[in-house]
Amino acid sequence: MFIKNRGMAIEDATAPNGIKLVLEDYPYASDGMLVWTSITSWVDEYVSLYYKDEKDVQGDLEIQAWWEEIKNKGHPDKKDESWWPPLNTPGDLKSILSTIIWIVSGFHAAVNFGQYAYGAYVPNRPCMTRRLIPDEDDIVAYREFSKNPEKFFLSCIPNKFQATTTMSIVDTLSTHSVDEEYLGERAQTNWTSDMRAIEAFKRFSLSMVIIEKEIAKRNKDPKLKHRNGVGVLPYELLVPNSSPGRTCKGVPNS
Repeated sequence: MFIKNRGMAIEDATAPNGIKLVLEDYPYASDGMLVWTSITSWVDEYVSLYYKDEKDVQGDLEIQAWWEEIKNKGHPDKKDESWWPPLNTPGDLKSILSTIIWIVSGFHAAVNFGQYAYGAYVPNRPCMTRRLIPDEDDIVAYREFSKNPEKFFLSCIPNKFQATTTMSIVDTLSTHSVDEEYLGERAQTNWTSDMRAIEAFKRFSLSMVIIEKEIAKRNKDPKLKHRNGVGVLPYELLVPNSSPGRTCKGVPNS
């Protein structure tokens, strides 16, 4: 897990997935663990239906070609890196699929859909600077900076046209489209005729509903100060479902 590599979680055999968060009030990690656990359970069930041992994985020419294409054509600049995992066992396949699903779903949502609440106010995160912060050798600029730092800062950041453009782009990046497909949903109703897979997916879909309720419960917990309180936005980036529009509307809990 990424959070473990960053020192935000430790190994704990008694905890779910064998790891325990260093900080309980860490919304991305705590909600992400719920989604990650559900994804790994779904992938484990599905892969186990069709791949029983190493021979099944190594003998599947199509899936081996898929993995080779990802490494060598999808990332030709990284194809010789040592960190690429092998694809020899059902466990390897489960790990690879779980990681890909997490990155393109929960991880992407956490990074992407919360941008507007912070970045749309351009002084928080200017997309560019039009002037450099002066040093003492630049006498005229440094005098201007020292006399009125706030005015100097405003002269550095994007102008109104640039700021408006940035706001529009960030708004688009933070917006769910009307035809967004979420974890636990499938646009195709006839994606398989295998009832075992269909039942496993139903369990996965139900887990998403449960996770959504759990996140809503956490957002109302006054003990969790990073997601509840005066001026604090509820953490909704990893809610499995969302109405069209921005995830974070910028309305804090009261």
